[in-house]
Amino acid sequence: MKKEHLPVFGVGPFCGISMLLLFIVGALLSHFGYLDSGKIPAMRIPLIVIGALLIALGVFIWVQAVIITKIDKAIVENKLVTNGIYAWVRNPIYSAIAIALTGLALLFANLWLLFLPVIYWLDITILMKKTEEKWLTEQFGQEYIDYCKQVNRCIPWFPKRKNK
Repeated sequence: MKKEHLPVFGVGPFCGISMLLLFIVGALLSHFGYLDSGKIPAMRIPLIVIGALLIALGVFIWVQAVIITKIDKAIVENKLVTNGIYAWVRNPIYSAIAIALTGLALLFANLWLLFLPVIYWLDITILMKKTEEKWLTEQFGQEYIDYCKQVNRCIPWFPKRKNK
């Protein structure tokens, strides 16, 4: 019996849109002066540089996850992808969005907007635990469980070495 594949989009649109909406609200609040107590003008230039680097990193991770890995094809073919960027982070598309939005938030040089990455992390963690991780465990069993032990959910990091 052929297993039905996971949804190509999964909870992605909800996760991405919720992070984007949070960023927009924070950006508007900062722009219109409601978060002025968090502004740090002396750090504006370094934060712009760091922000630009994070935006570029987010775009790079997204391209690796979607275009290079061709994740949509792997989903339709019921393949668990654990190489490339997926060896560094289990949810690189969501991570890429969060990283890029964090970079955009840094452009405002406002400490209050630094709460957004924490909320993004919670958003990704809760949504993934309640949906995709359950689906993937049902679909791939021990292979996925072992993969989870080796690779972070949403913060890209060096792959752990497998114990043999």
